[in-house]
Amino acid sequence: VQLQASGGGLVQPGGSLRLSCAASGRPFSWSTMGWFRQAPGKEREFVAATRDRNGGIFYADSVKGRFTISSDNAKNTVYLQMNSLKPEDTAVYYCAASDYSGSYYYYDHLYKYWGQGTLVTVSS
Repeated sequence: VQLQASGGGLVQPGGSLRLSCAASGRPFSWSTMGWFRQAPGKEREFVAATRDRNGGIFYADSVKGRFTISSDNAKNTVYLQMNSLKPEDTAVYYCAASDYSGSYYYYDHLYKYWGQGTLVTVSS
């Protein structure tokens, strides 16, 4: 199973970007798909997650109201729409997939498959 993240780039503060994460390889089922990010000199942190069933969606407080996670199961793709971007959103963004469906969706060690990361730079 491979996850391919794309859509990063340079954007001005207040701008928008949409990240995509496409899954390929052998068929697999996932319970939770998540986005994480790692800024220079900082630890990787949780951004958002979505459940395959029951429609649960979760956000970090720092992005709530600005970012939207969605999925297209027919395309095996998860998206992260990022609006009102701030310089502090600058980071490498990673998508990840997990068969875990519990409450600790924000723990990166519970995710089995990871994309390669895509760089988002918010700067004027």
